[in-house]
Amino acid sequence: MPNGRFETNIFINCPFDDEYAPILQAVLFCVIYMGFNPRLSTERADSAENRLSKIVTLIQESKYSIHDLSRCQAEVVGEHFRLNMPFELGIDYGCREFLAGDHADKKILILETERYRYQAAISDLSGCDIKMHSDDPQKAIRQVRNWLVSEAGIAANGASDIYGKYTADFQEWHYEKQLANGFSEEDIQDYPTAELLSEMKLWMQEGNPL
Repeated sequence: MPNGRFETNIFINCPFDDEYAPILQAVLFCVIYMGFNPRLSTERADSAENRLSKIVTLIQESKYSIHDLSRCQAEVVGEHFRLNMPFELGIDYGCREFLAGDHADKKILILETERYRYQAAISDLSGCDIKMHSDDPQKAIRQVRNWLVSEAGIAANGASDIYGKYTADFQEWHYEKQLANGFSEEDIQDYPTAELLSEMKLWMQEGNPL
């Protein structure tokens, strides 16, 4: 059975490399700013915990899911496709189709960089409403914002306003706070996403301070 936060949990299935970090961090901010709770497979670091079981649990505990397939392609000759993201999408789709109760009403957003590129690897997704972000954090925020307004039935500020809150208000607050706490410029640039997520939640709890 889903836990008490099922209605506000959003499972986020995406890469965790440095190149993708700006998109992930923008999406996390948008999710939190709109009153939802992001769930990531990296939120717990227990080496004894089976990763796949953890992912299944996160999916079952989340009414909403965001799956970014933009990093599935092989980048060099001889490299394999990165299949973790589409595999987790399949688990999520199966959860919605085969489990009863609240799970039957799960909502899924699929993101990509370029339109139709995913069809080369996953032709079964043809006809699905895939949204494009063009590797642009602001566009990613727009897609997530519009999807949540549509599927969760909530009101929200425009995507440009949310992006401004993220890039100006939150980032300035976070930057000044970390400098005051003894962080160097390099430390701040390399700040772990999990800790940044906690800072975003704190910023919201404190009323969006500047």
